Amino acid sequence: MTIAQAATLETLRLEGPLRMGALGRRLGITPSTLTRNLQRLLDKGYLRRDADGADGRAAVIALTPAGRKQADKLERQEEAFAGEILERIDPQHRAAVVERLADLLVAVRMATRECCPDGAFDHLMTGFPAVDSRPAEAAGQARSCDECECE
Repeated sequence: MTIAQAATLETLRLEGPLRMGALGRRLGITPSTLTRNLQRLLDKGYLRRDADGADGRAAVIALTPAGRKQADKLERQEEAFAGEILERIDPQHRAAVVERLADLLVAVRMATRECCPDGAFDHLMTGFPAVDSRPAEAAGQARSCDECECE
């Protein structure tokens, strides 16, 4: 399972069925990369492709029961790995490290706000502040798409 495939399963687990275009924007990947990624997951039986009821030319991608099971398994693995990492940090410093991680993720969200697809980092932000609480001058400027390699 590649990181892109895992991100696809996670996105569909969290957001439910999505049209291919919306899924590609959410993941921040090109249509050709998305198509290859989806085909591998379809071949494994983790996804199904349905016609969009509102537009017969469009497809909606959804998890199958096997895909839901795999996405849940991946989430448990991610949580266990995060726990292992935290256990390697001095117990006296863990809370501060987690707090600084929240700051880092907020900074990533702010830096990529203008160049990356809406919601591209939302799955990383569960439980963290939705906006940067620092004054605008401390937060810095968002980079332009020309400076960002996320597309």
